[in-house]
Parts: sequence; C-alpha cells; structure tokens
Amino acid sequence: MAQRTVLVVLFDGVQSIDVTGPVEVFAAAETRSPGTYRIRTASLDGAAVRTSSGLTLVPDHALAEAPDPHTLLVPGGAGTRRSDPRLTAWLRARGPRAPRLVSVCTGAIPLAEAGLLDGRRVTTHWAYCDRLARDHPAVRVDPDPIYVRDGQVATSAGVTAGIDLALALVEEDLGRDVALTVARHLVVFLRRPGNQAQFSAQLAAQTARREPLREVQRWITEHPADDLSVEALAARAALSPRHFARAFRTETGMTPGRYVDRVRLEHARRLLEETGDGVEEISRASGYGTPEAMRRAFVRALGAPPAEYRRRFRPAPTA
Repeated sequence: MAQRTVLVVLFDGVQSIDVTGPVEVFAAAETRSPGTYRIRTASLDGAAVRTSSGLTLVPDHALAEAPDPHTLLVPGGAGTRRSDPRLTAWLRARGPRAPRLVSVCTGAIPLAEAGLLDGRRVTTHWAYCDRLARDHPAVRVDPDPIYVRDGQVATSAGVTAGIDLALALVEEDLGRDVALTVARHLVVFLRRPGNQAQFSAQLAAQTARREPLREVQRWITEHPADDLSVEALAARAALSPRHFARAFRTETGMTPGRYVDRVRLEHARRLLEETGDGVEEISRASGYGTPEAMRRAFVRALGAPPAEYRRRFRPAPTA
C-alpha cells in the first residue's frame, strides 16, 4: 500500500486541537499500520507559529518547499479570519493537485477563498456557516453535519469534529479494524456519523425568554414518550396552539415539532449507545411508538437504521 503524505498547513492563530486532533489519529494509524501515513506540517515561510491558545508549533517545512500531499489539511482558528493573499495563492496553486482536501472548523474559509470549494457541499463551525455562505455564494454550506464529504473535498465542523473526520478517512484508507483500534486508543467513538447534528437540541435551540416556554423545553427533554403535540404543549404553557407555536419559534429559533424531533432522536441514540434495550422498547421510550417510525427517523437524520447505528457506535463491552 502506497504511503500517503498528510500535509497540515500552519499559520499564526491556528487552533491547536484542529491540528493535533487529526494528527494524533493519523499518527496512531501509522503506528498500527506502518508505512501508511507520513505526516508533515508547513507554514508560509517555515517559521514557528503561535496558536490561538498561546502554544508554539514548529513546522517541518515552508509551504513552498513542502512535499506534494495526498491529504492537504487546513485547520481552523482565529487566523483564518484574516485573509493572507500568499496562503490563498499557494492553496489555489497546490490544492487541485492533492487527491484529498480536508478542512477542520474554519479551515474551510481559506479553501473557499482559493476557489477550491465552489460548487461543493461543505460545512464548518456552526457560528461561521452564515458568513461562509454569504462571502462565497458558489459554495453550498450545510450548517448541520459534523462533517461532509463531497468528492475529493472533506470538511468538518469545529473542534473535535476534526477527529471524527480523520477517523472516517482512516477507515476509508485502511479499513474499519484499524480505525476502531485507533478510536479505542484515543478513547473516542468510532465514529459519530458525519450527518449527526453539530450540537444537541438543547444547544441548537435558544433558551426561551419566558418561563412557561422554558418549562415546556424542559418537559420535552424529560418526557420524550409523552404526547408532545402542539396542542398538548400549548396547554402546558397556558397558551393557544397558534400563539404557542409562534412564540416558541420566535424565542427558540425552531418550531416545536423540530425541537421534539431532535430531542427524541437524541434520547433514542443515547439508549442505543448506553443500554442493551431492544429497538421496540427504545422506540416506545423515545416517543416514536413503533420501530418502523424510529427507523425512518434514523435513516432520515443519520443515514443509518437503529440496528446499524448501534453496531457502529455503541462502545465495545470491556472484559
């Protein structure tokens, strides 16, 4: 198997975990399958860079002298928010030659500025999705998934999502067994599905300003199997269904139905990951009613039915 060079671009203001997270994944894979990955780092002039958290990273190369990579990885961080014409020019020239382009968090911004994401479906940290879409209308920005693969381009959301994406790439390159071994070594899941939401329903939605609506949010989370129709929730908030639906969306940023869907999906996922309960029992406990209804929700949101989700993402039992 040919060795793959992974080249990580460094710059002042880079977020350290966006660099070290994926690097640790590829390095662990190389340890378990020697000769598969060669990891290199490079900055514009080859000088050390200071991360957003104050750490100093010393690159292997200047970008102009860096080896041609198989995987070109651009991490995120505050430094991506200040466009550097030299980096943009280098990416525009060298990016198309890489078989695989990868970004972590706001690393998607330099790739977009170099024109490498035009026509692609991508993601980035949720807080910067609107900016990326506004500044680069030719890029199709999806704010929900933790990572997205579109042809040779793979982009991920913030922070630990870069680890999820790197594990997915290792699994693609070397197979599930190697990726699973790496995930266990790093004490992370193999692997969160790419189209899993970037954050939970409780974080995705704003907290309502008014106490009756905040109480409804808490009730939904604590009672996913109950009647969570708009009519039932409106009665709990002592509002008419129409007023409740309008106020809930205004104050939380999503409809009651969307919020209920996310809560039920999260509840079912946790039970699949953390218990040995059967799918039928979990479907009732999570408010789906039937296994078929839960299966449809999982396939729609996560791209895998509940049984497959459990097989992939439930931690292996310890001896």
